[in-house]
Amino acid sequence: MLDGMSNTPRILLDCDPGHDDAMAIVAAARYAELVGITTVSGNAPLERTTYNARVMRDLLGIDVPVHSGSSRPLLSEPHFGALVHGDSGLDGADLPAPTTALDGTDAVTFIIDTCRSLDDVWLVPVGPLTNIALALRSAPDIAARIAGISLMGGGTFGNRTSTGEFNIWADPEAAAVVFGYGGRLVMAGLDVTHQFQATPERIARIAALPGTFAAVFADLFEFFSGNYLARHDPGSLQGAAVHDPLAVLVLTHPHLFERAHYHVAIETRGEFTRGMTVIDRRRITDRAAPNCDVLTRVDHDAAFDLLIDAVDHFSH
Repeated sequence: MLDGMSNTPRILLDCDPGHDDAMAIVAAARYAELVGITTVSGNAPLERTTYNARVMRDLLGIDVPVHSGSSRPLLSEPHFGALVHGDSGLDGADLPAPTTALDGTDAVTFIIDTCRSLDDVWLVPVGPLTNIALALRSAPDIAARIAGISLMGGGTFGNRTSTGEFNIWADPEAAAVVFGYGGRLVMAGLDVTHQFQATPERIARIAALPGTFAAVFADLFEFFSGNYLARHDPGSLQGAAVHDPLAVLVLTHPHLFERAHYHVAIETRGEFTRGMTVIDRRRITDRAAPNCDVLTRVDHDAAFDLLIDAVDHFSH
């Protein structure tokens, strides 16, 4: 258990669904106290990521507010992830239209109000960090109120560019604000998320579960994993890297992870390195003070068992 954290952490999930975001919502709904979902543009435009979050809320049958947020990065033009997630952000399954209404269109104010009204909230952004950065800039007091920030992003290599992981690369200026906020920070980067793959065997286990919900997720994973493998060298992966749930599971099941405490900075100007998370692994004494718990390993079998159990929980 992370220091000062309850067995059931209180989470506000900021996301851009996205197949792996959808699974992060499932994990948060099952294992955490999920106090809200906010959306940002990223894997798809904001209108679509918000729609997908509402779809997930309805499929899960949870009473959690959904607020839409930033439609573009702080400074740069928006870019989307259709190559991986399809144009809808959740291609691959026949999803029902959402029936519950959107709760609001000002995610930043919702984040601020939630952090001021509730104690020990973990902000868990698993998309570009625009909403979180805007909240921290608009209300600096929340930095001292929250339990911390557990994010999916970064790594020692990239996926959108050779050095830039998509969530950080999509809005590096926002990422720089978040990584410099001064509180507890946990980073689930590509080094750990690439250990966590939707292999054919794991997808088959989901497909074998009873209920429509499990069938939907099996279809989503089939599409996601097929797209992922088609874009990687043969044999380099056994299935899609399921990135986003790890930012949730490190809070709910921290014993499954190994981590190292490093200083991490965000490159915002480099021609080839914009969006890079610069992780200072030097052992010299005058290095910058560590600001981030960088996840290095996950017990991927045990962690995937948790996801399968969560799908089964909601699929009856």
